[in-house]
Amino acid sequence: MANETLAYELGKLKEEVLKMGRLLEEQVYKAVKSLVEKDIKLAEEVVKNDDIVDKMEVEIEEKALRLIALKQPMAGDLRLIATVLRMVVDIERMADHAESIAKIAVDLYEQAYIKPLIDIPRMGRIAQRMVENALSAFISKNVELAESLIPMEKEMDALYDQIFRELLLYMMQDQKNISQATSLLIIAGDLERIGDHATNMAEMVIYLVEGKRVDLNKIARKGR
Repeated sequence: MANETLAYELGKLKEEVLKMGRLLEEQVYKAVKSLVEKDIKLAEEVVKNDDIVDKMEVEIEEKALRLIALKQPMAGDLRLIATVLRMVVDIERMADHAESIAKIAVDLYEQAYIKPLIDIPRMGRIAQRMVENALSAFISKNVELAESLIPMEKEMDALYDQIFRELLLYMMQDQKNISQATSLLIIAGDLERIGDHATNMAEMVIYLVEGKRVDLNKIARKGR
């Protein structure tokens, strides 16, 4: 009976992580959209919803720690709880990066962009897909799906490098571009970091399933 209760509680815990992750996906999507479409209300919504993500992190952590204290899980169940504790930290940090993007979107609201926003939205779409794949891999315990983040991580890094070079050129051409170019570079950095955290989540899936730690970011860098 005790094992059935623990299995039920662990199932609920996974559902709450998924719910938190889905909210994060929305945050990333809305933050980038608010930047591209100059939608200040959408940007403000992202900033407001960051508090919800923070609250979810605390609640999930408390439930996970309570399960350790009261149920004394062993082996695979303990790995699942450890995975949850790590994942919610990554999700919360990704949400902070989405909030950062939204705040910059508000700051740039009245400015004409110095260049068309093409690669930043691409990074946003990849970031969303990385989070989605990491969450799906977690729920299904699918190592192959977790490893699918490696080429996406490589693409994110390549796009960041490209954006960096382009924005540096704009700064060199006209010092009036420096302020906005810096802001856009921060956004690209936020998206690149979201990709890194999603990759961390994928690493935890592999740990959950196989009991070993791998560095997918390192693997991605080797292939560059």
